[in-house]
Amino acid sequence: MINRSIKTIVSADSIGIASSTLCLIHCITTPFIFIAQACTSSCCATAPIWWKVVDFIFLAISFIAVYFSAKSSSKNWISISLYLLFGMISLLIINEHLIFFDVAIFPLYIAASLLAGLHFYNRKCSKCSNNCCSIKKQNTNYTLINKKTAS
Repeated sequence: MINRSIKTIVSADSIGIASSTLCLIHCITTPFIFIAQACTSSCCATAPIWWKVVDFIFLAISFIAVYFSAKSSSKNWISISLYLLFGMISLLIINEHLIFFDVAIFPLYIAASLLAGLHFYNRKCSKCSNNCCSIKKQNTNYTLINKKTAS
């Protein structure tokens, strides 16, 4: 009972949208923060440890949102796309911290934007995943049949 009310108030897609959007804002603002920091002081050119931890907090929240969104999705390709985009974001963030190969930050922006957009799309599509649409269609057909038989 409580799980159902929490689920209706805050869906996994809503959390995913918020997490992806905040992650994107975090990624976009990082260069500006470091430019401002470099201008004000000559030391500490690297990111503070707490700022780097934020990346992994977003990854954890995003994984939870992707897991529950994919689980409740009515379309298989959405579930696969959610996991693929999350995997791409994870690899790019891990690479950013460990620097296995040199990659521009732009693919991370694209992946985070696509993930947020996919959560929006999934939220819109999954409204009728619990057979509510088929019940409405059946009720509409029932009333049409009753009108035909009544005349």
